[in-house]
Amino acid sequence: MQIPKDKIVELLRDRGQDDLAGRADSELPDQVDPQEHADQLQRFGINEQELAGKLPGGIGDKLGL
Repeated sequence: MQIPKDKIVELLRDRGQDDLAGRADSELPDQVDPQEHADQLQRFGINEQELAGKLPGGIGDKLGL
């Protein structure tokens, strides 16, 4: 499953990490596959399970996490 980059950027901004949010916005593709882009997400301090748990809409269930 792919996650819109905007949701990841929003998560970082909610954490108060505006500098990382800006970098994520410029470095990540528009649609992020948490498994395929795990290394990139890790650079922003985001792991797959955290991402699934923080995003609205039960995305964690959809990702199987």
